[in-house]
Amino acid sequence: MRNTAPQIIVRNLQRAVPIDVADLENFAAKALQLCLQLHKSEPTDLTKLREISILFISDRRMALLHRRFLNQSGPTDVITFQHGEIFISAETARRHARTFVNSLAREVRLYIVHGILHLHGFDDWSEADARKMKAAQEKILAAAL
Repeated sequence: MRNTAPQIIVRNLQRAVPIDVADLENFAAKALQLCLQLHKSEPTDLTKLREISILFISDRRMALLHRRFLNQSGPTDVITFQHGEIFISAETARRHARTFVNSLAREVRLYIVHGILHLHGFDDWSEADARKMKAAQEKILAAAL
């Protein structure tokens, strides 16, 4: 197990939605520290990683990942890979922010926390697990802002 937190790298690989990379790197670093404070009974991928890449991509690229790795059509908001990659569709974030009456900044931060929690062993496949994950997300979002 590593003693230091992984390095966070945020990259904007799309052009449709403005992304403040520096601000989100700072936020993600805070969220990561808060996430690491959550008790997990066994070591998780998050404790073994050297780096976490948060990549903002287009809906088109997200739909390709969604089909290839989850066998589902269309874009989704966030996909996390256990080697430390968190892909976020900036266009879906903008759409969801409008739908759920959130700011784009809050919606994007939510996806970042969601991805980091997946790396820390949280899952949202069952209703009970989804409730636990949502509670952890809200706690971290409130503390990291």
